[in-house]
Amino acid sequence: MPATPPPADAEEIVVRPFADWLREQSKGHTHEELSEGLHDLIARVQDTGKKGVLQLTVTVAPVKGNETGALVVSDVIKLKLPEHERAASLFFPDKNGNLSRSDPNQLTFDSLREVPGTGVVDTTTGEIKEKKA
Repeated sequence: MPATPPPADAEEIVVRPFADWLREQSKGHTHEELSEGLHDLIARVQDTGKKGVLQLTVTVAPVKGNETGALVVSDVIKLKLPEHERAASLFFPDKNGNLSRSDPNQLTFDSLREVPGTGVVDTTTGEIKEKKA
């Protein structure tokens, strides 16, 4: 259904560009924070290969008790950067509930000791050869 044209004597509505308002909101801090946030988001997405989110919420409310028609405009910026994968570690709980890198149930070989070698290791083959006296 075609839109009805406005009456000939109606004023044309001029919409101010959003970017103009954004540069003025919070003395320009909102625009700066969004610019930096977008830059950080792009870098982290490229680094992790995962998606992230930059969200701007604008709230407009009337000034209570003010007959001038003034409005309070506030904003909230939320930046959700994708996280890097974090390496996990394997631990074992001991009898006191403390974490240890060693399995407390594993047998220990305290009596084992290293025997000094009398051979020479061939670095190309890994073969141990007798030392010549």
